[in-house]
Amino acid sequence: MTKHAHYHCRRYQSAPTSRRDMLRRCASGFGAVALAGLAQDAAYSLESSSSDELGKAGHGPHHLVRAKNVIFLYMDGGPSQIDTFDPKPLLTKFNGKDPASLFDVEPTQFNNNGTVLGSPWEFKQHGDSGIPVSSLFPHVATCVDELAVVRSMVSEFPEHTFANYFLHTGSGLQGRPSMGAWVNYGLGSECQNLPGFVVINGGLIPPGGLDCFGSGFLPASYQGSVFKPSGSGVANITPTEPSPVRQREKLDLIGQLDGFAAGHFGRHDSLDSAIRNYELAYAMQMAVPEVMSINDEPAHVQKMYGMESEYEPTRIYAAQCLIARRMVESGVRFIELTCPQVGGDRWDQHGNLKQGHENNARAVDQPIAALLKDLRQRGMLDETLVVWAGEFGRTPFAQGKDGRDHNQFGFSIWMAGGGVKRGTTYGATDEFGYKAIENRVEIHDLHATMLHLMGVDHTRSTFRFGGRDMRLTDVKGHVIHDIIG
Repeated sequence: MTKHAHYHCRRYQSAPTSRRDMLRRCASGFGAVALAGLAQDAAYSLESSSSDELGKAGHGPHHLVRAKNVIFLYMDGGPSQIDTFDPKPLLTKFNGKDPASLFDVEPTQFNNNGTVLGSPWEFKQHGDSGIPVSSLFPHVATCVDELAVVRSMVSEFPEHTFANYFLHTGSGLQGRPSMGAWVNYGLGSECQNLPGFVVINGGLIPPGGLDCFGSGFLPASYQGSVFKPSGSGVANITPTEPSPVRQREKLDLIGQLDGFAAGHFGRHDSLDSAIRNYELAYAMQMAVPEVMSINDEPAHVQKMYGMESEYEPTRIYAAQCLIARRMVESGVRFIELTCPQVGGDRWDQHGNLKQGHENNARAVDQPIAALLKDLRQRGMLDETLVVWAGEFGRTPFAQGKDGRDHNQFGFSIWMAGGGVKRGTTYGATDEFGYKAIENRVEIHDLHATMLHLMGVDHTRSTFRFGGRDMRLTDVKGHVIHDIIG
């Protein structure tokens, strides 16, 4: 045999594989191709669903999921519990009296304490549950049988910025991950073309700023994306290239350059997050205009939310609530709504309590009731957790003559849908509505309960940082089982 005998002729061609042979040989591979695509999605990956991984963050649910989505209605400034959902007749009886003659008065934020101040609003019982609601909320009162009102909330901070960090992140320190970031870190997103955590800004960013919605030490891709309730919705997603092909080519080039940098310098969260954000922004160019198109809603739905209201803040909040419902339908995991400007202060009435609270309530009352009713009639409320809360409450005595100071010792929030027991109250403040005295609920307990309803054990959803396993509830938190249906 010559030295070239083992080489094939250069014109040699293998016999073609028949279609039947190809399918027989590759059948198992088609499933792997689909699996590889799904594995890139945290919501479908094997890591998310494997029982061996349930003790780790990025875990998927630990137990039965009651709520798939959260709409957090943040009431900026601290609504007064004794003027909304916690009636106290003794305040009317002792109106104008020195509070120190009736109970021990704690130091307040401004120490400009006046006399006991009875509520300017009438309370009435509503619904089959008979839960009392003040006349500030005539629309929400019609939904009272959906609510679980918690009257014994407490906070550790009497000042807005620290209290806001505490409410949003479980810590009074700046820079910790927000609850929306924790939810998406643990469960992943159900939506490929919208962020998993969205903040719909009605005009008021909370004291503490955007860190209330940040990702802290979690990967940057989990931070909240701030939307507007009108116009383009979110800035910097409008295509700038003359054609989709050109834009796709530019993004592919950016991806190649990022990959080159990662190969030479190693992977880094800021780079990985930037890559994901570029791709997400590309997908959002189609998804955002669609989800923001509330004018496509039937006229009766827009009217129900208050889109035709003569009061502009009501129209703004109506758009926020309607967009929130549409985002839930699109799979956005966690949505927070901030308050609109009402021409005065937010719910922070250190003076002029009556006008200030009435303006704020007028802005949000009708849209919130419409949101609850709309979710219910669409069959979505049972899997959507709606939470209404401020960072603290107000004092039962006046600041000056006609305001109320901050009160972290006892205040009210409510929850609805998502596995919550309907038409119930939990906890109590004293007879003046000052301090929680029954079933005291801390912010960590609220977070633990929210996570529990979403199928997450708050003690097992952790992230290693600074030499310890960090979690939203720190080393505290108990699920409020009595308000779970």
